Amino acid sequence: MSDLLTVLDYDFMRRALLAAALVGVAAPLVGTFLVQRGLSLVGDGLGHVALAGVAAGVLTGTAPRWTALVAAVGAALLVEAVRTRGRTGGDVALAVVFYGGIAGGVVLMSLAPAGTTTNLEGYLFGAITTTSPGDVRVFAVLAAVLLVVVTVLRPWLFAVAVDEEHARAAGLPTRALTSALAVLTAVTVVLSMRTVGLLLISALMVLPVAAAQRVCRSFGPVVVAGSAVGLVASVGGVTVSAAAGTPSGGTIVLLALAAFALAVLVGGLRRRGLSRSWAGTATRGARP
Repeated sequence: MSDLLTVLDYDFMRRALLAAALVGVAAPLVGTFLVQRGLSLVGDGLGHVALAGVAAGVLTGTAPRWTALVAAVGAALLVEAVRTRGRTGGDVALAVVFYGGIAGGVVLMSLAPAGTTTNLEGYLFGAITTTSPGDVRVFAVLAAVLLVVVTVLRPWLFAVAVDEEHARAAGLPTRALTSALAVLTAVTVVLSMRTVGLLLISALMVLPVAAAQRVCRSFGPVVVAGSAVGLVASVGGVTVSAAAGTPSGGTIVLLALAAFALAVLVGGLRRRGLSRSWAGTATRGARP
């Protein structure tokens, strides 16, 4: 315990924990709608496109987080345009973007100057302890934007996520709403890439939500519980990684996975208890 408290004496660890808290709350918030729409892996596709944006930023001397944001937002809108206007399904559109992002990232990384490979690996696997004060400010702004937009649009985003056709028939601007969700997803990907890495982004967006769904029965509690699990997993993962010397991204995801396993166990026990209670009630009711 004393070692963990000593770690907090360092500025870089305090920044890392703050960044982890922001990401841990924001990622599951957006991930809830993706899981509801059956697009749990969309973060992977956008993550690989964001990698191409990072590489482009390194090559051009531009801040990688901004070039990654532009690339991810453009790819997210492209996926929605192909899905809604063409005959290509959402999974095929995502695959096209996914493989295009990988190819572009690999080619651009090969052109990167010597000595930048390690920097790119930080975006791939996460390097939260290198978070600068400027990064924290950017994280705070992006997280605040996500929170405000999701809070304002939540009823309409929920309607589209549950049944897009019914929402369209009800007169909702479904195209604008799905595009907004795509942009929010892209922002979440860029927000999370320094924390868990582009290869593990989807895990932080999906696993806390999946855990919450196992123990919560309605959408509202799932949103709150998912963000709470993400917060605990992110802050706990950074703390454990600092003490154990493990990569922060992988540690965060493993904690989220442990939370999911625990939720599955609790949910199973709860259903078994309800089943036994119902069976007992039925048996008593059947007595003369």
